[in-house]
Amino acid sequence: MYTFLLVFHIIVCLLLMFFVLIQSGKGSSMANIFGGGGMETVFGAETPTILNRITTILAIIFIVSSLILAVTPGKLTNKSILKQQVEKTENKIPPASQ
Repeated sequence: MYTFLLVFHIIVCLLLMFFVLIQSGKGSSMANIFGGGGMETVFGAETPTILNRITTILAIIFIVSSLILAVTPGKLTNKSILKQQVEKTENKIPPASQ
């Protein structure tokens, strides 16, 4: 289960990066430098709303999967090193005789 969540999270990360990089920024053209940025909105040079929605949905999935992965223990967190050391020392110490 943890491996599936991790692979799903990595796929969502890659998709999120792709869709963020596909979008053009608000001030990305040379016309905006000289004050002609108003013409872009008339001719439809803004980011399509579908890209905004996909990016928003992927960001929400990314946050939820990050939280799930943080709460779910992985394969490496079965036993702490401290508990292992305590068990080793308890096995080495002979019982006290009176």
